Amino acid sequence: MRCPFCHNPDSRVIDSREADEGATTRRRRSCPACGRRFTTVEEAVLAVVKRSGVSEPFNRSKVVAGVRRACQGRPVDEDQLQQLAQQVEDAIRASGVAEVPSHEVGLAILRPLRELDEVAYLRFASVYRAFTSVEDFEKEITELRARHHTGGTPPLPGMQLDPPAPRRRGGRTQPAPPGT
Repeated sequence: MRCPFCHNPDSRVIDSREADEGATTRRRRSCPACGRRFTTVEEAVLAVVKRSGVSEPFNRSKVVAGVRRACQGRPVDEDQLQQLAQQVEDAIRASGVAEVPSHEVGLAILRPLRELDEVAYLRFASVYRAFTSVEDFEKEITELRARHHTGGTPPLPGMQLDPPAPRRRGGRTQPAPPGT
């Protein structure tokens, strides 16, 4: 590593520490020529290869922006979007490759989004998988329902597949209150 002060091409590492939950490494260095010390930060670069073949650094804010559009009007807050984007980045980094196709980023978004909000998931999947008919939606909804009935992905808290049966009160039938 070149010294930023005297531009000597060599430096010695004095101390190394992980930062940002292991995503970066901070190194304290010393220049043998001028004796000054400086810190460097190393980060593994994760690149996304777009359909056009262009490679660009992974950008978590792009994930958030895309998912935010699918979540418009849904009960999803900014913290949940940031958490989802972190899950996506973690999943991609766990694959161990330095460059991932943009298609893989989309796949990495689908599972946590399905667990976060199924309506937003359907919106995102319809664009990502290029749904062309009502049958495409029906097929996806059928798969979502099958996951619930087989215990694949549990329903979201407070979510019910079938409305509760009406309860009788005072001689007349009233719908059950939400959450019962």
